[in-house]
Amino acid sequence: MDRREIMGLGLAAAALPARALADTVIQGDGVIAGDPKEVITLWPGIPPGGEGLNLPPIRITNHEPPYITPVDRAIDQVGIPVMNVLRPDRPDGSAMIIAPGGGYSREMLDFEGMDTARRFAREGVTCFVLRYRLPAEGWARRQDVPLQDAQRAMRLVRANTAHYGIDAARIGFMGFSAGGHVAASIATRFAANVYDVVDAADQIDARPSFSVPMYPVITMGEGCHAGSRDRLLGDNAAPDMIAAYSCERLVTPDVPPTFLALAADDTTVPPLPNAMAYYLALQQARVPSEIHMFEVGGHGFGLSRAVGKPCAVWPELVLAWGRQHAFFRSA
Repeated sequence: MDRREIMGLGLAAAALPARALADTVIQGDGVIAGDPKEVITLWPGIPPGGEGLNLPPIRITNHEPPYITPVDRAIDQVGIPVMNVLRPDRPDGSAMIIAPGGGYSREMLDFEGMDTARRFAREGVTCFVLRYRLPAEGWARRQDVPLQDAQRAMRLVRANTAHYGIDAARIGFMGFSAGGHVAASIATRFAANVYDVVDAADQIDARPSFSVPMYPVITMGEGCHAGSRDRLLGDNAAPDMIAAYSCERLVTPDVPPTFLALAADDTTVPPLPNAMAYYLALQQARVPSEIHMFEVGGHGFGLSRAVGKPCAVWPELVLAWGRQHAFFRSA
């Protein structure tokens, strides 16, 4: 099946229990019962760098045990990047694009995507869960593929503010782990010319109004998450390439206000060369920024794995910070 056939499958649905998803491939968009029905396809044709690429249908497996949430999908083989739209019952005019993590080898669609979107939608935030392309799946200029999708996503949301009832000045970008690198990349490189103009939406500003990298991969240098680096840049990346994609080195005063949260006991993405280095660069550039480093939480605590721990308060901290900056409205 080639990519054009996959595009024609649309929103194929499959209502499977969580454990039945293990090692299961679902053709089409991999939608299951309970998913939001509204989906935005990022690119009108073949995404940048995809000429001649024939990815298999999107693959969905279960996240590694323990299975904490009722549905806990991880996805890869993302040939057609999309956004799942979650509209709140009482929108406050704000919006947030959410990029799940997964080491640039997969994306935790529920664990760090849909679950988070539902939590913030309850507070009036219109949420867009981004299924971005994975760089090591055969795309040309692999190192820019996630940023291409992030920029395009931001531009499409901003181009359709009237349709979604949102304020163009209150659209944030949140990302987890490798998705946090996507969030930091668009925060620092929102104006980078990483793909050719497709349509009028690409003339729109891609700068997020605010940025929320959660336990993010930041550096590609010493102390990096090696798996994320190798999948983004390839094996044995040159020093200049490593420097060009290390977000702590790319901070300018134009970076949007930023909120970071992580755990001190994160041994997967060490805090000091990643989130802490990024925060120090933000402070040096006088970018409004706040960081919360919890003593306990490890890596990838999301919502469900934070239950019963002090880090479980992180959504409330994001909301309080966002209200302070008038990105979110008070209840």
